[in-house]
Amino acid sequence: MVPVVYVNGRITDAREATVPVFDHGFLYGEGVYETLRTYGHQPFLFDRHLQRLRHSAELMGLAVPYTDDGLLGLVKKTMAEAERGKPDEAYIRILLTRGVGELTYNPSATPTPTLVIIVKPFTGPAANTFIDGIQVSLVSIRRNHPDALNPMIKSNNLLNNALAMQEAYRHGSEEALMQNHAGELVECSQSNMFLVKNGTALTPPISAGLLPGITRAFVMELAREAGIPSREARLTPADIATADEMFLTGTTREVTPVIAVDKQKVGKGVPGPITRRLYKAYCDSVEKPK
Repeated sequence: MVPVVYVNGRITDAREATVPVFDHGFLYGEGVYETLRTYGHQPFLFDRHLQRLRHSAELMGLAVPYTDDGLLGLVKKTMAEAERGKPDEAYIRILLTRGVGELTYNPSATPTPTLVIIVKPFTGPAANTFIDGIQVSLVSIRRNHPDALNPMIKSNNLLNNALAMQEAYRHGSEEALMQNHAGELVECSQSNMFLVKNGTALTPPISAGLLPGITRAFVMELAREAGIPSREARLTPADIATADEMFLTGTTREVTPVIAVDKQKVGKGVPGPITRRLYKAYCDSVEKPK
C-alpha cells in the first residue's frame, strides 16, 4: 500500500496532494474530520463515524454535499488506488473544510466545501503495548471550555490537543490525560479514558466536555455483552490513586492498558483483568489476532 490523497475529485500520491492556501480549513481551522481504520480491508464502524462527521458539520453550519453511499464510494475508490502496491490494512482520514474563499469569516464566501480523504498503511501501536501497557501524563493544558468550543465538534483545529500531547512527550509519556475547567478528568489528547474500580469500568460523562468517542461507545457495548459493569461517572485525578485499572479507547489505540500516570502506578502497575477481557472482546469482534 502507498499513501494517496483524494482532494475534490482528484487522487494523487500523498506528496503531490495540495489544498489552496485560501481554503478556510487552512486559514481558520474551519473544518471537521474523522479518523478510521480497516479490519479485513473494510472501514470499521464507518456508519457511526459518518454520522458523527455530519453532526460535527451541522454544529458549525457546514454543509455535507455527499450521500452516505457517495462518501463510502469515494473512500473505497481512494483505498483502491492506495492498494495498488499491496493490500495492507489502512488508516483513513476524512476531512471536510469550509472551502476556498476570501479572508473573511462570512460563510457565504465559501459556497463549496473541500473534501480530503487520506489513505495510508495503518501502523498500530507496538505489540507489547497491549501486553505491558503504557504511561500517560496528567498535563497542565486544560480541555477547551464547552462554552468556548463545543466538544461535540470534531474540529480540524487541534491546537488544544497538540499542546497537551507535546507536554506529554516532554514527560516521556505516550498520551496526555486532560482535565476540564473544573478539574475533572475528561479525556486524552487522542483517545477516551476509563478507570476500573471494584470491577466496574468508569468513564467521564459527555457533560464533562469530551468528544463522544466511537470506540468508547463500542467498548461499552462489548462490556455489556461480556457482563462487565460500565457506566459514566465524574472522575478527578484523586480517583487515579484508588483505581484498580486504567485503559484508553480509540480508533488507533483500540483498548490500551495504562499502568502509570506520571510514574504513579495505577493499581498493581500491570494491565488488569477487566482491561484484558475487554481487549480480547474487541479483538474477537474485529477478528484480530490477540
